Amino acid sequence: MPALVVLAAEPLYLLVDTAVVGNLGTVALGGLAVGGGLLAWAAALLNFLAYGTTARAARRAGAGDRAGAVDEGVQATWLALALGAAVLLLFQLLAGPLTRALAGSAGPVAAAGEQWLRVASLGAPLLLVALAGNGWLRGVQELRRPMRYVLAGSLVSLVLCPLLVHPVGLGLVGSAIANVAGQAVSAALFVRALLREGAPWRPRPAALRSQLVIGRDLLLRAVVLQLSFLVATGVVARAGTASLGAHQIAVQLFFFLALVLDAYAIAAQTLVGQALGAGRPDRARATARQVTYWGLGTGVLVGAALLVLRPVVLPLFTDDPAVLGQAALAWWFLAAMQPLAGVVFALDGVLMGAGDVGWLRTVTIGSALVGFLPLSLLAAPLGWGLAGVWSGLTLFIVLRLVGVLTRVAGDRWLTAPATVTA
Repeated sequence: MPALVVLAAEPLYLLVDTAVVGNLGTVALGGLAVGGGLLAWAAALLNFLAYGTTARAARRAGAGDRAGAVDEGVQATWLALALGAAVLLLFQLLAGPLTRALAGSAGPVAAAGEQWLRVASLGAPLLLVALAGNGWLRGVQELRRPMRYVLAGSLVSLVLCPLLVHPVGLGLVGSAIANVAGQAVSAALFVRALLREGAPWRPRPAALRSQLVIGRDLLLRAVVLQLSFLVATGVVARAGTASLGAHQIAVQLFFFLALVLDAYAIAAQTLVGQALGAGRPDRARATARQVTYWGLGTGVLVGAALLVLRPVVLPLFTDDPAVLGQAALAWWFLAAMQPLAGVVFALDGVLMGAGDVGWLRTVTIGSALVGFLPLSLLAAPLGWGLAGVWSGLTLFIVLRLVGVLTRVAGDRWLTAPATVTA
């Protein structure tokens, strides 16, 4: 449950952000889709700072080495600061070309996206520090502190966003400032948690290299995954502003629900890592069975809730009839894939906890290249529009489901190369 709160907090804020900005009009909503998509791409690309750190810290904690688990957090924090600075520099230099490329051309949407991105990217190092902090605390099975830290930052953002956007009159820039303010609060709390452990803060090149080993496969996996979503957004942008606005609503709900379902993956990753660190493969397999059932059951409930609540939820984001019509189309795909996604995300956590990230890399890249990307790219010339893009996303989930079920049914994941203990 604490993992669920942590994972849901950021996307829940983004949903509120989308609703607040949506009332500024379709141009602002499209600008948030473009600028927010680029920043989310960078964060998701580097999420190995959380997932890789959890796996390594959990193995060390399972073997009785808490000091070593905390040190993984220190090294991950140094990585987060370095990578965050690189992301910030990239977006400050290339915000214009990147937003124009994603929007399809220069224009009001691209200009709005550039404006938002230049301000929001100031929080990139802070965002990555929070990812690293979540990672090591999950590894030592302390999930309540990350919950408090993330909620504190999200609360700041939730209060500031509507105030800065509307009463203060900053518009889209107010949304970006609220993002940065919340990230600063969360990052400061995670750094304080490390300081209280009394661990040495000297960066150790050997440890940093070891973290990058497991991060390599997770990074390659994330690159293809995020490029697929960027391509999909670019295809939808060329179908018109209404389609882009509808896609922004639906894809933010997809990310929100994915992270909610990912709560089982976090639990599985921590428990599987500690079980294998303690030499208990039987416990790791039992955890895999449990999270499969929980992921499936929760996915069924979430899919049903989406269908029932569609007439209530959709108008919260926009009153534009064209956007509402396009969003209703994507809604069917979003609801149908939830039971499958529940199992996929849960078993992703099992394999990450086991250090079997090479298999996850291969399955994710293969599913994207065979399913998601081809259908998304064909959607434009064949006139499939939003339906073509979301058909590709559904096929992507189906192919990943086959891949992870096949792996967990065997034994090789239990003896995967343990790069997490290097």
